Amino acid sequence: MKIGIYGFGSIGRLLAKVSMRRGHELLSVVDVDESILGKDAGELIGVGKLGVPVTKNVESLAEADVVLHATSSYLDKVYSQLTSIIELGVNVVSTCETLAYPYYRYPVLARRISELAESMGVVVVGTGINPGFIFDALLVALSSTVPRVKRIRATRSLDAAKRRESFRRKIGVGENPELVREKLARGEITGHVGYAESVYLVGYAGDLEFTRVVEKQDPLPAEETAESSGVRVSRGLNRGITGYGAGYVDDREVIRVEFHAYVGAPEYEEVVVEGEDYTVMWRSTGTPGDLGTASVVLSVAEKTMHMAPGLRLMTELLPFKLKFAV
Repeated sequence: MKIGIYGFGSIGRLLAKVSMRRGHELLSVVDVDESILGKDAGELIGVGKLGVPVTKNVESLAEADVVLHATSSYLDKVYSQLTSIIELGVNVVSTCETLAYPYYRYPVLARRISELAESMGVVVVGTGINPGFIFDALLVALSSTVPRVKRIRATRSLDAAKRRESFRRKIGVGENPELVREKLARGEITGHVGYAESVYLVGYAGDLEFTRVVEKQDPLPAEETAESSGVRVSRGLNRGITGYGAGYVDDREVIRVEFHAYVGAPEYEEVVVEGEDYTVMWRSTGTPGDLGTASVVLSVAEKTMHMAPGLRLMTELLPFKLKFAV
């Protein structure tokens, strides 16, 4: 495929590398960062000159088969970026977390994107490792073996010291915990984005009507000095975050996803599916978030040619329908 990249930060550059490793052609790269405009994309990712300069010109993406979009977490901030690609008649796969299930926070924008994509005959998907896979698509796939599901619980735990510095900044590692709490409340840092989106994606796979969906995340003060992979956090300062999203039917919690990201955290993912007849438990040794995101995005991008036009949801693309015992 001919690949376009919109947003050439750390994730955009990784998407470029992974796309070429999978045999695709990097056609164009769009970004607004003045410090990289005009520079060769290949040199920026360390693979040598490719003859693909970074440009502000969105129309340079017009000949791509699919554009991989990686700029921001919130749909209202990237809406015009997405529509500018859609209007070129090009498929879009985006890492924008709130695009994974945009009907929760942005129902009007979601409908507009879906209608525009259908009119232009293109596919738009929001995905990544999370939302997009671990807290939603994976849960649906694992739950498909259970005749009637009573409850789904998922936990993802990762050592923030092993992640990129920009990730540690967005969860406030090393800062005063109260300051981190204030920054999260103001939106100055994001922590994890997408708890509710993942819950809604799983519910959508089983036609579940939630009474309410809640999400919350908090800083995690170090009770003693924590150190891992060369990152050291003194006692009393923030190690990272813990958070969750939960979907309720009446007063019963049916779906719960928990995210633990702090310095020294164990690395694993765990899913427990409680059914009327039996319980299924799955556990991993942990998934590298950035490379996992790039892999999921490319895996979806390679399927866009076979999808119906419009705004598509990850769990909608799976061949599984869940039945909840509620």
